[in-house]
Amino acid sequence: MKNIIIYLFLFNSIFSIRVIAQDKTMDSLKLALKNAKHDTTRCNILYAMIEAESDGNVWMRYNHEMEKLASKNLEIIPKNDPLHKVYLKHLAAAYNNTAFFSDETGDEAKGLEYNNKSLIIQQQIGNRSGIGNSLNNIGGIYYKQGNITKALEYFTQSLKISEFINDYYSISRLLNNIGGIYYQQKELSKALECYNKCLLINKLTDDALGMAYALNNLGNLYFETNDINRALESFEKSLKLRESMSDKRGIAESLNNIGRMYFFQQKEEDALNYYNKSLKIHEGIDDKVGISFTYNNIAEIYLKRKNYNKALECCLISLKICKELGYPENIKFAAYQLNEVYKAKGDHKNALETYELYILMSDSVINSENRKASIRSQLKYEYEKKSAADSVKVAEERKITALQLKQEENQRYFLYGGLGLTLVFGGFMFNRFRIIKKQKRIIEDQKDLVERQKDVVEEKQKEIMDSIRYAKRIQQSLLPSEKYIHRNLKKL
Repeated sequence: MKNIIIYLFLFNSIFSIRVIAQDKTMDSLKLALKNAKHDTTRCNILYAMIEAESDGNVWMRYNHEMEKLASKNLEIIPKNDPLHKVYLKHLAAAYNNTAFFSDETGDEAKGLEYNNKSLIIQQQIGNRSGIGNSLNNIGGIYYKQGNITKALEYFTQSLKISEFINDYYSISRLLNNIGGIYYQQKELSKALECYNKCLLINKLTDDALGMAYALNNLGNLYFETNDINRALESFEKSLKLRESMSDKRGIAESLNNIGRMYFFQQKEEDALNYYNKSLKIHEGIDDKVGISFTYNNIAEIYLKRKNYNKALECCLISLKICKELGYPENIKFAAYQLNEVYKAKGDHKNALETYELYILMSDSVINSENRKASIRSQLKYEYEKKSAADSVKVAEERKITALQLKQEENQRYFLYGGLGLTLVFGGFMFNRFRIIKKQKRIIEDQKDLVERQKDVVEEKQKEIMDSIRYAKRIQQSLLPSEKYIHRNLKKL
């Protein structure tokens, strides 16, 4: 979806994401559209074609076709049919794209109208991401109209939703926008805080495009504090990132900013070269805001060179475009530069008129009410955020307490279970001990029995041996000895 995300930097240009598709890709999409049999498929293909096409007049034709298809089907499909919501999403996307194109071409009234149409549908289908995007876009238009109070209101609402759904992409863009308002209101410390938060999120999410815009905004802030070298470094880093993504609008803006740094370093020729490169790109993509600022910067160089006619020509072109767009911030810059030219030419009448215009536009952008609105909005946001954080903290503490109680309960169960197992195991071991002890006693009894039997056998054996020896002694006492027999045989 073509997004309107307003980045509040030196040129206050409108950022859009555009994927530069190759001809082969677009041819494939056109063929797929021709062969598509269902309107849902056609809407999806048209959506892809819108994203792939860089020429606004071309992709707006695809957008009108998608809007007609979605509207036609919404008239005939019942609300309870799931397809009804699908076509509502496509219609909201078409309205958002129309709002983007209208705002980019200077018709902010139509841009506001179609952003509100898209917002109503997004709220109807409960698409938080779409709601946040529409709120951001509306805030951007109010900012360019000089209605800072409304701009902050919508930016803050969008930021709340983005933080709730953890949409870090949108959070970083909104921090950029809010930081831009602080920058404009000369609250540089708050602006720096927003830009640094934004850059950190971009780095953590590897968002190269977001980093490019955050670096650009930081460059503007460093320029505001007269740190030209640091500002130039930030602009050059931003340019490299934009070139790597072929972001034409971003490249033109970075070239313009770098040219301005060279101008303040007294390198006028280098500055003019960068301005001319930037102007060529801005004109190629019909970026009226960029064209007006670039002419304004070129006029400054001619004014310094005392080429008043050339300076006046550039200033008048710039102011004419700014008045067509109707953005106070842009008119302010153009009126200031034109006033400097008229003063240098000695044209006091026109100098006074342009100075009055400059003061009028400055008052519409920076005034006490806007500053108060900025502070009130920030305090309200911080209070609500803190209240929400406190509520979350209490809820988290309750969750932690419940979890701790649950853990303690589980620990008791484990303890009781462990004790039960210990008792069972103890009973088992005690029973085993009794059996072993009983078996040991039986074995010992058997051993004693064997020992006693052995003693009895030995006693019997002893008795038998004693009897045998006794009998033998008796026998020996009754029979004549061998010597006696032998003597009597010799006598014979």
